[in-house]
Amino acid sequence: MVASCLQGCGLPQAWRGQEAWRVLDTRFARGFNFLSTWQAWRQDPQRPRMLHYVSVTAAPLGIDELLASSASCPELQLLTEELAMQWSGLLPGFHRLTFDGGHVLLTLCVGDLTAMLRAQQFAADSVYLVSDPADTPGCFPTSHWDVWTAKALARCCRRGTMLVAPMNAAYWYADLTPCGFEMAADPVDRPKNSPAITPSPVLRAQFNPSWTIKRTRSTMAGSLMAVGRCAVIGAGLAGASVAASLARRGWRVQVLDQAHTPAAGASGLPVGLLVPHVSADDCVLSRLSRSGVRLMLQQARSLLQQGQDWEATGTLERQLNRSPGSPDLWHPQAAWLKPSRLVHAWLAQPGITFQGDVKVAALRQCGNEWELLDAQDNVLHRASRVVFANAGGATALLESLQATLPALDIRVNQFPVMQGVRGQVSWAMHNGLPDAAFPPFPVNGAGSVVPRVPIDANGGQGLAWFVGASYQPDDQPATPDEMNHAANLDRLCKLNPKLGQALAGQFAAGAVNTWKGTRCVTADRLPAVGPLYQTEHSSLWICAGLGSRGLSFSMLCAELLAARWSGEPLPVDAGLARTLDARRGSPRHRNQLDRSLELQVSCAP
Repeated sequence: MVASCLQGCGLPQAWRGQEAWRVLDTRFARGFNFLSTWQAWRQDPQRPRMLHYVSVTAAPLGIDELLASSASCPELQLLTEELAMQWSGLLPGFHRLTFDGGHVLLTLCVGDLTAMLRAQQFAADSVYLVSDPADTPGCFPTSHWDVWTAKALARCCRRGTMLVAPMNAAYWYADLTPCGFEMAADPVDRPKNSPAITPSPVLRAQFNPSWTIKRTRSTMAGSLMAVGRCAVIGAGLAGASVAASLARRGWRVQVLDQAHTPAAGASGLPVGLLVPHVSADDCVLSRLSRSGVRLMLQQARSLLQQGQDWEATGTLERQLNRSPGSPDLWHPQAAWLKPSRLVHAWLAQPGITFQGDVKVAALRQCGNEWELLDAQDNVLHRASRVVFANAGGATALLESLQATLPALDIRVNQFPVMQGVRGQVSWAMHNGLPDAAFPPFPVNGAGSVVPRVPIDANGGQGLAWFVGASYQPDDQPATPDEMNHAANLDRLCKLNPKLGQALAGQFAAGAVNTWKGTRCVTADRLPAVGPLYQTEHSSLWICAGLGSRGLSFSMLCAELLAARWSGEPLPVDAGLARTLDARRGSPRHRNQLDRSLELQVSCAP
């Protein structure tokens, strides 16, 4: 039914001339519909810049089954292999998989169909309400379909959305018609050269309700604007990831930073760990970090040099602060990564310009644009949208905007309180220590040790170890470096006593190097992403407060922001995304968040 889906929705003709196209598939099964749509997008020279494909599955195939399923469709074999490279860790919930440089985005939703539809926050251009071609034609588990499913599906459509479904699925239409779908009279036959097993024509429908469409439920949608020029203040992980995500969607992005080079602050950390958070109740932080780690690993594979800039080593998590006897955790989807290398790779993407040695002191509204001013009121840049990604430096600018433009209703007390936290890392070269002294992978728990990182030193390259990090609010007197080194050694001895003993002499001799930085954290330890004021066309946004999990959160936050600007499917479910909203301190937002979390609990499998 693959070719019939495309033809029934008027593809590829319908997506030509569009910036993006959004497909909703109610059953992923073996993935033939996704793979064929992806293939059609690749082969079309007039394709849209972005292809979004959202699909639901109750239980994903095993990787061996996925690879074997393409045997009947050899023309899809290469695409299946690309899909299989990211086919892991598919727990219940949303999973964002990226292909073709981030221009093809698959959001795979694992769970009950109705619950997964309710968790969406976008309007599809095409809907595939079909079975997989390798299954019995027209087969669909009717126990997963009722009038509430039809209503949830309709909420994911815009006026004009085309839907295709099997000819023999008339029981669906009894529910779809009252929800605003008009049935087309002409069936679409599958072409004779289709790779599917058995021919089966489809029926088409268009979402065209006779009533005015109203969105009564709270949404995470942003203020849609034509792609144009935007400015990002801050060139660390937050700012560079936002710039890269927006540039992929066609925005011309100017990144400004008061430092001479990018990643001059906390993002200049020599090496960091990319590890998901794990909790017994799979809390918000756990689910967000799992999504963020997946996205970041995809970025590392596509932009960085493995073995030099990053390495997928896995990480052992010691359960030091839990009850005695708690088993250690092994994270296979974990890696060490050099943040500054990733920042530079993001800023090197087409459409991005970096400007250093400039400090944005104020903003001035000028028609539909914003002027970014320095301390002498000189215009540094003009843009239709501005993103504050300058960590704690955003607070002063927000307070200035609150005072000078009260009509915008920017209330600083509605944003999460952000505070600087100092951190110090201890490191040194291996210096002839036996290789057996170092574990083969990083270890974390209360602190972390990354034992083998290649770095340039003394005109050549060698291996270094890194231990850290201290954690001290910046409103307290700074702790001397020697005390921080001693604390880092204590962390190391708890994480890996054998290595701690081997390196104790270097600490005692003062032969340990220091790296220091200040990260920006919020009171609830979650980033703040969203508009600074709530109107139909909010043009000031923030992405800050990534704290100690900048590697885990930065790309997730950037993709969330870009999705809200473009009306795209969100990388996580709407309730989870709302926990990151920048205005979560407002009473209205707290009520929305409470309702969305209650819905998550009620829809949990």
